Amino acid sequence: QVQLVESGGGLAQPGGSLRLSCVASGFTSDSYAIGWYRQAPGKEREGVSCVSNLDGSTMYADSVKGRFTISRDGAKNTAYLQMNSLKPEDTGVYYCAASRADWGCTVDPRYEYEHWGQGTQVTVSP
Repeated sequence: QVQLVESGGGLAQPGGSLRLSCVASGFTSDSYAIGWYRQAPGKEREGVSCVSNLDGSTMYADSVKGRFTISRDGAKNTAYLQMNSLKPEDTGVYYCAASRADWGCTVDPRYEYEHWGQGTQVTVSP
């Protein structure tokens, strides 16, 4: 059974950091493109970052460039999203997603990755 489980969310102060983890089971995550998305209350889903399974290339939304870093550890079947210099507008539920993609990865919110986690809440507030 394919499963993605996120963790690491919580409450952080503006300027603080959090690291989200996404543990994959039921498949080898190295063979999949991994994406991180977020959704704030009353807002549409937003693509945050992704990493390609082809060459490890990454993409970031303009809103998080220079602050967030995506990575993956094949040995642990886990992907990470390191979030630094957090802002209140980073608040939302963060989801990781995976797809078998032979073209790279995308943060386009219209793209439906094959598998999704249940999400982890991130709240940035003083």
